[in-house]
Amino acid sequence: MSTAEFGQLIDREYEFLNQLAMKLTKQKDDAEDLIQDTYYKALKNKDKFATGTNLKGWLYTIMKNTFINNYRRKRNQNTFVDETDSQYFLNSKEASKGTHTEANVDNEYIMNQIDSIEKHYTEAFFMHYEGYKYEEIAEHFNIPLGTVKSRIFLARQKMMEKLGDLRY
Repeated sequence: MSTAEFGQLIDREYEFLNQLAMKLTKQKDDAEDLIQDTYYKALKNKDKFATGTNLKGWLYTIMKNTFINNYRRKRNQNTFVDETDSQYFLNSKEASKGTHTEANVDNEYIMNQIDSIEKHYTEAFFMHYEGYKYEEIAEHFNIPLGTVKSRIFLARQKMMEKLGDLRY
């Protein structure tokens, strides 16, 4: 099948793609962009489409994955990291005088609350916090991977319960 013939075939699904794009993006312009990206990827990968299979399903998958990738890309672009060297006031002793005492009280309270949680939860959590992978933690404690994930999840929940009064 030629590219022109394949293009006509997928163009017949415009209404379906338009409805789906509007559901995903909620805006006409963004929906049109998503449809164009979907058409482009479909034409680019036409050799991966098996003739006689579900074209709508194939286009749906392309559109959904394109939408998710665009969403992730936009979310990551909104992350701001300040790497300027002009942080004199922030790092000066003047700036930290007022909060030093309060920070010690808060840290002491926080550490007491965390220490009151069962050790097997917090040990796994702090290893994960320090950068260990789930598999490394499981190997260290000689426990299943699912148990590690469960302990870390439960440690977070217990910490949120214990420190709920500091959240607001």
